[in-house]
Amino acid sequence: MHAYMCCRRNKRTKDAARAFEHDQERLLFEIFHALREGTYQPQRAICFVVTRPRPREVWRSTFRDRVVHHFYFNRVAPRFHASFIADSCASIAGRGTLYAAERLEHHVRSCSQNWARPAYYLKCDLANFFVAIHKPTLRELLAKRIREAWLMELGDRILFHDPREGALMHSSPAMMALVPPHKSLLNQSADRGLPIGNLSSQFFANVYLDVLDQFVKHRLHCKHYVRYVDDFVLVHESAQWLNEAREQIEQLLAERLSAKLNPTKTILQPVERGVDLVGQLLKPWCRRLRPRTVSHALARVATIDDADLWTTANSYFGLLTQATHSHLDRAHLANIIRGRGHAVNHSLTKTYRGDHQ
Repeated sequence: MHAYMCCRRNKRTKDAARAFEHDQERLLFEIFHALREGTYQPQRAICFVVTRPRPREVWRSTFRDRVVHHFYFNRVAPRFHASFIADSCASIAGRGTLYAAERLEHHVRSCSQNWARPAYYLKCDLANFFVAIHKPTLRELLAKRIREAWLMELGDRILFHDPREGALMHSSPAMMALVPPHKSLLNQSADRGLPIGNLSSQFFANVYLDVLDQFVKHRLHCKHYVRYVDDFVLVHESAQWLNEAREQIEQLLAERLSAKLNPTKTILQPVERGVDLVGQLLKPWCRRLRPRTVSHALARVATIDDADLWTTANSYFGLLTQATHSHLDRAHLANIIRGRGHAVNHSLTKTYRGDHQ
């Protein structure tokens, strides 16, 4: 029941959640029986393409399977989270984008002594991360901390389930073609790739990259390091040390995780030029939302339908308030909202519905 309550949180208005809630007692008993008897099998997934910020496939499991994912996560995640480093972010309670941005700012300030001395950063991104994850390697990592046979069996059913089998395609062939072939799960071998969109995939990704985290912290002895999913940043006073660290990281990824860095997204430069992570740009004494994101927010709020303006505007206000120097950006957003007949509070953090709604 706890897994079901976690799964439906903030989703009770969705059609799938409503349909499940209509007959929840019977459906939850069926899940319980299938898990107890070891007969649970994932159902057909739904595949569709999203285009922002770039085209990518999303594989949505049924609500029933998402309840099972939450059940598995609640059982095994705490034992892994206890061993994760403090700078491993994403899909961990209290460690979202704001946490990652603040940790990065802390490390940059510490290394540069509050911007008083030179420091450099190395930012890296793994190439085609989710579709390139090697499942047998991931299973070995899971087995080190999961001793219960039934939990390992359930994990295997989730991990090795191929969502492509019988999948329902909810995007047109033209939309599917927007996804580059090397980034599509449809083109991967059976032993590689996790479906983007599942809680289980996010958890598995953190377990997979904990190997990298432990290596950077305990083998490279890098004090200033932050990772958010497959984006990670190392900060050091020596650019040469960072270059050598990159070579060792590339070797580790190839030997242990069958992964590699994206060369087009590997950046080594002084921190005063700005460090871009989780949509925020960190510069001396300033942390703002990425300019491209701000421009997109202003353009969208200016053209979106009236019915969606209130929720969209408040979402952008929430995003902007995470940055320490966002007053000017919030003022621009507020001017557009006021021009469309809505009120904004004095601190520029919230909008209210207009009288016409």
